[in-house]
Amino acid sequence: MSIFPKISLRPEVENYLKEGFVNKEIVTALGKQEAERKFETLLKHLSHPPSFTTVRVNTHLASVQHVKNLLFDELQKQFNGLSVPILQHPDLQDVLLIPVIGPRKNIKKQQCEAIVGAQCGNAVLRGAHVYAPGIVSASKFMKAGDVISVYSDIKGKCKKGAREFDGTKVFLGNGISELSRKEIFNGLPELKGMGIRMTEPVYLSPSFDNVLPRYLFLQNLPSALVTHVLNPQPGEKILDLCAAPGGKTTHIAALMHDQGEVIALDKIFSKVEKIKQNALLLGLNSIRAFCFDGTKAVKLDMVEDTEGEPPFLPESFDRILLDAPCSGMGQRPNMACTWSLKELASYQPLQRKLFTAAVQLLKPEGVLVYSTCTITLAENEEQVAWALTKFPCLQLQPQMKGRLQNSLGNIHTQNIYLKEMGRFPLTSMG
Repeated sequence: MSIFPKISLRPEVENYLKEGFVNKEIVTALGKQEAERKFETLLKHLSHPPSFTTVRVNTHLASVQHVKNLLFDELQKQFNGLSVPILQHPDLQDVLLIPVIGPRKNIKKQQCEAIVGAQCGNAVLRGAHVYAPGIVSASKFMKAGDVISVYSDIKGKCKKGAREFDGTKVFLGNGISELSRKEIFNGLPELKGMGIRMTEPVYLSPSFDNVLPRYLFLQNLPSALVTHVLNPQPGEKILDLCAAPGGKTTHIAALMHDQGEVIALDKIFSKVEKIKQNALLLGLNSIRAFCFDGTKAVKLDMVEDTEGEPPFLPESFDRILLDAPCSGMGQRPNMACTWSLKELASYQPLQRKLFTAAVQLLKPEGVLVYSTCTITLAENEEQVAWALTKFPCLQLQPQMKGRLQNSLGNIHTQNIYLKEMGRFPLTSMG
């Protein structure tokens, strides 16, 4: 794993995270040395891709076995006949896992180099090719058809169009340039096509660009887990409060056999359009998506709701998913984060506003799942502790039982499963 460094953080951010993960309780249980070792291991894992590429089968249109067979044929083409195993998750039956091969250390570095931005580099580590907008720098004489070594500018220091870069960079593998340097940096409107086709990536992972788009949804394992924890049932009315781009929304509809009503909210119009496109592509008709601010989703005037559009009357939904906006510190891979401590801590107030709206909209005996893609205690455990104190009607429930909880112990999303017990009086909410 030492081929990549641990995630690069500002000192105050790393110290802040360390205070949470190497606290008195953990030190008492494990000892200071072991607690610090585990924290360092966490930082190293964050800079590396997961061990598996995860895809969710759209069971609304096809069986898992049928899609698995189709995917096997697709991967055979991608890897030139190399047999790549496709594993069905033992507990999440609609999830397929493809092992990621790497890091591969015997790849010969080329003289001709291209530098890509950190986000582009992260995508390459997950199996993507390099698209022209992601290329920051290229060697002076790079031509189309050249074999190129690709590096990630993890600290964002490389100047656009530079001919060489001696700053901090991480080797991602080799590829074949589809464009010359002149074409990439000619000053014309930014190109959008493929810039470098990766042929020898450090991490060998399949590309899912337009692969079985009606049958498969590329989705991180924790994201697929969230909807199973919610456990939607046919005929229910369910709210996805922060829904874009629609992976969990469409998963909810599929698990309900497209029977019932799934309301998806997001306050950015283009993202709502993406939700609608995904629902159409996957053949799901129970989804209604609205461009609306989730913090304002509660109708407080108590006028009868006749339109079925936001805002909604209190106690309108059987189940609610709050996959809250967050600092994203659990997304992998991420070799560098330049955020300040102030930026890292900025999400908690918004999360609490959304939490308050969600509790108001939940029916008695309803289920609320709160999830993030970050590792900070302030956005996960502290938020749940706050909610249990703020809303005594909520009761914390186990996420899952048995080996599922054990098998997913090293995932990046924290899922909190909350069940409302009894009637919740609106007047008691602050």
